[in-house]
Amino acid sequence: MHTLVDLSHAIEDGVVYYKGLPAPVICDYLSRDASRALYEPGTEFQIGRVELITNTGTYIDCPFHRYADGRDTASMPLERFVDQPALVVRATERDGRAIDVAQLSALLSRPDVRGKAVLVHTGWDAHWGTDAYFEGHPYLTEQAAIWLREAGAVLVGIDSFNIDNTDGGSRPVHTVLLREEILIAEHLCNLQSLPDAGFTFTAVPPKLVGVGTFPVRAFATVG
Repeated sequence: MHTLVDLSHAIEDGVVYYKGLPAPVICDYLSRDASRALYEPGTEFQIGRVELITNTGTYIDCPFHRYADGRDTASMPLERFVDQPALVVRATERDGRAIDVAQLSALLSRPDVRGKAVLVHTGWDAHWGTDAYFEGHPYLTEQAAIWLREAGAVLVGIDSFNIDNTDGGSRPVHTVLLREEILIAEHLCNLQSLPDAGFTFTAVPPKLVGVGTFPVRAFATVG
């Protein structure tokens, strides 16, 4: 028997999910009451309308998010999003915000990483829904990203506000990983419920042309 573990946050109307960016609007395009005039008695439907920026909730980054010549969600092969063998890096006990090569290499070996989705468990999702989530979040360093790239990771995820340090204007982790088509999953949650290894990771965005990042229903298949 397989167990599915949901690793995604819910998306709600009017909630800001990325500081400085607008909240999603989720409403009726056609309400149930209004639909009754269109159908036979006893038949009704709701058609929803959603307006959101692509960086909303739990989402996945494809190369086009960072690079104009990178592949978007429509051109990435479907298998890159589905049932990726995965492992978890436990980074809840750390000295400071930065997760560097020393911490990764102490927990992982390069052969373990090759061909895997690497999910970094910081525990920062405990602050989800509060102002604290946006400030002082843990992140990977550029050298950690280079180590993961050289080790052969195919996706890197994190349960934090951003995989990069957002104090300045550079985004070296996005730059290093997405240039090599190593996908990024941000705003994950519930990583404490996963084993360290022996599961797969799935996070599928819609097939959108000209879009490099989009919300996903991310989950792990354990067992």
